Amino acid sequence: MVVHILGKAIRGKYRINYGLTKTFYGIGLETATKLCSKLGFYPDMRMHQLTEQQTMSITKELSEMTIDSKLLNQVRENIRMKREIGSYVGIRHSMGLPVRGQRTKTNAKTARKLNRIERKM
Repeated sequence: MVVHILGKAIRGKYRINYGLTKTFYGIGLETATKLCSKLGFYPDMRMHQLTEQQTMSITKELSEMTIDSKLLNQVRENIRMKREIGSYVGIRHSMGLPVRGQRTKTNAKTARKLNRIERKM
């Protein structure tokens, strides 16, 4: 069985907090757990056990949060702003190098890949 929240399908066998974490960008386990406790759900409850009212309450709470495409656009805008003002972090993003102080002699392949593909505008 599948549960649909905000147009996304979540498998029914998932626990509520894990299903929200896997489905929505910007929601981690801690945020999902806080959301479940705020709405009064049992922590080990599965997605297929939700009633229509509970599904609507989750949808209402998620619609008020900054998640998915809104959050991705916000991150991209922050990176673009740092590039435009010429900050150190913006220059590192532009060059495709690690941004947060990692070494570059070795182990910078992941940063080069991420900065080249996803974050360049």
